[in-house]
Order: sequence, then C-alpha cells, then structure tokens
Amino acid sequence: MASHVAEVTGMDWRNSTSLSGALIGAGLALAGLLMASGLSSIRRGESVVTVRGVAERDVQADLATWVIATQANGSDLGVVQAKSDADAEAVRGFLAAHGFTAAEIQPRGSSVSQYMDNSLGRLNITIRQRILARTTDIGRMEKAFASQAEIIRKGVALDSDGGGGVTYSFTKLNEVKPAMIAEATKSAREAAGQFARDSDTKVGGIRQATQGLFSITGRDGEAGIGTDTPYQKVRVVTTIDYLLE
Repeated sequence: MASHVAEVTGMDWRNSTSLSGALIGAGLALAGLLMASGLSSIRRGESVVTVRGVAERDVQADLATWVIATQANGSDLGVVQAKSDADAEAVRGFLAAHGFTAAEIQPRGSSVSQYMDNSLGRLNITIRQRILARTTDIGRMEKAFASQAEIIRKGVALDSDGGGGVTYSFTKLNEVKPAMIAEATKSAREAAGQFARDSDTKVGGIRQATQGLFSITGRDGEAGIGTDTPYQKVRVVTTIDYLLE
C-alpha cells in the first residue's frame, strides 16, 4: 500500500516539473515579445517640445480704497464717545476738503473695548471707528494719502491696526485677457519654432496647452504686492506642448 502511493506521487512530481518548465519557457518568450513591442513603441513615439510663452502689460489701477481707522481712549464712556465722534467728523472733513463726495465716504463700523487698569485704579475704555474712502480718481487718492498728517494735526489718533495704506485695484483684467493669452501663445510658438530650427525638425500641432494664472505686480519693482501701487504690471505664462515633425 505504501509502495503504491510512493509510485503515484513520483509520477505526479515528474509531470508537474515538465509542466512548470513549459510554463516558465512560455512566460519568458511572452515577456520578450512584450519588451520588444514596448521598445518599438518608444522608438515610434511622438517627439514633443514643451515651451512657455509670456505676455506682460503695463496698466494703471482704476480703483483706490483707503480704510482710515481712529482710536479714542479714556475712562468715561460719554467723554470717549464724544471724542470718537469728533475724530470721525474730522476724518470726513479732511476727505471732503480733498474732493471726496459723500458717496465716496462710507462708515465701516465701530468697536468698544474696556478693561480695569489696576495699576491706575480706573477703567480704560477704547472706541475704534473705521471709515472707507473709495474713488476711481487715482490722483485724488494719492494726494489725500500723502497729506494724512493733516488728520493727526487735528488731534486724531490713527489706529494702524484697524486701517493702513491705500489698496489700488485694476478692475479691467477681463478686457485684456484675450489679447494677452494670444500674445503668450504667439510667444510660445516662436520659442517652439526656434527649437525646431535648431534641431532640424518642424513644429506640428498642439498636443497639450496649459494657461497659467494672471498675476499683478508693481510695475517698477515696488516692494509688496501689486495693489500697493497704482502703477502695475499684468503677467501671464502659457505652457504648450508642440509636436515635432
């Protein structure tokens, strides 16, 4: 009984070995065919050049906004409120003197904070107000901002945490986008053409194109973001993959 089992087992092992060898051989042959096919595809692959086209345009902001924040302090709420109201009126008078209309001067809310100053043994009250000046007259805004010391001379304490500089905005970006994209695309095509001439090929069709984001910076290298100055530069970069023939 044991000898019979050993014989059958021996026959199965020999058949299995032959079958495994055949499968391994077939697998290697198939892998060789696939590798050869892959290399052939690479040799017949498309030749592509990736280029970037740039378009820039100098523009001037057409909207200016300035948040002017005041701060009044004291220990008596009524007195502090009266001072805060007087400060706000002084700011509005300053803006009106520089040609701002009532529609261009808008209140932006107020806040009150208080705490007990134990070192002095009294209540400390602070009232802050914010007033927005908004105009499309860029020259007027520049002159007013340069003269803000007049507000301080009136006894108004400006709050730098609640206000700050003027924000200049170019609101007509959609009007220049189509022409700038066309310029960037033309620039990319010229770069591809130069590459093709240097490599003795020809530029074919577009395989893929990616339009970059539009950015606005200071035109003359001013520090900060583009909205810090009315003189700005709009820039867009387009990335295009061209086929080479």
